[in-house]
Amino acid sequence: MSGYKNVMASKENSVKVPMKWRMKAWWEGYDMEDVRAALASGNDVEEELQKLAPETENEEPTGDNPEALVWDDKRLETAQLIWGEGYCGPGGPEYVASMSKLLGMSPKMSVAVIGAGLGGPSRVLASEFGAWITGYEESEHLAAKGMELSTKAGLEGKAPIQHYDPASEEPFERAFDRAYSKEALYTVEDKPKLLENLFTKLKDGGLFLINDYTLTSMDSLANMDVQKWLRQEPTLPFPVPNEVMEKLLTDCGYLLRVNEDITDQYIDMIARSWVGVSDIIENLTKQEEDHSETINRLVKEAEFWMLRSKIMKEGHVKAWRFLAYKPADIK
Repeated sequence: MSGYKNVMASKENSVKVPMKWRMKAWWEGYDMEDVRAALASGNDVEEELQKLAPETENEEPTGDNPEALVWDDKRLETAQLIWGEGYCGPGGPEYVASMSKLLGMSPKMSVAVIGAGLGGPSRVLASEFGAWITGYEESEHLAAKGMELSTKAGLEGKAPIQHYDPASEEPFERAFDRAYSKEALYTVEDKPKLLENLFTKLKDGGLFLINDYTLTSMDSLANMDVQKWLRQEPTLPFPVPNEVMEKLLTDCGYLLRVNEDITDQYIDMIARSWVGVSDIIENLTKQEEDHSETINRLVKEAEFWMLRSKIMKEGHVKAWRFLAYKPADIK
């Protein structure tokens, strides 16, 4: 044990490490006991951990996780080859339209889509149900590209995609009849704040549909494959067990109409979407133009999704669905 740990050992054994610092430890490579000791010191945790960082000469800090698969143009191109135009993951137009029937939308309604990505689901809701959509996306790059696709489809007024900061005091500028979040909340650190903000903006009698990745338990964070998956995410994620999500929603005042495990459905969607990838790769290899980078990206993306499928099959991570209702008598 290091000298630093010896000094703090009497206090650190009783220190509970919050999820934020567990995630930071695995994201940035700190030893969990060093994080526990830094918390026990009572000093600024960032400063204490910086003291443990190895000294380097003439090295410019990047601030990025080298394992993260960032949303650059090439990855967006690759993702859409797999999932379809406007989509970055499983659940294409037919799935979104079918599942969104739970929201009971009409052409007079306004809908907030949280985690809009490239806007595929937003445009489906606008086209299929005639609703007025506002897509909110945390990634500025994804939001800009999503808006381009909405404009291309002639839906820039009906399904605009805009960047938002989930940590801001007022992330939503208007009231909504319905809300939909597609695999977006697990990346939000301060979930209570965002959920409360959305609850405030959701009209009385409104519905909030959520599909998200959850942990089977907090112990899942100790699994090496789960840690690898989290490190590969473009931004630092903060997944929680579905029971925690349930409590966060009910604490806001929501009543849950649907609370179900949809993991098998997601595993199946991932598997079916990758059936044709080998054909895509074969077709690219036959073309005169060099597509080696695209092929390498496809392989890397396949590895990412196969890892996610693996940890879901093994029971560490789940796909979960909630349908939350805001009672009309909320004061």
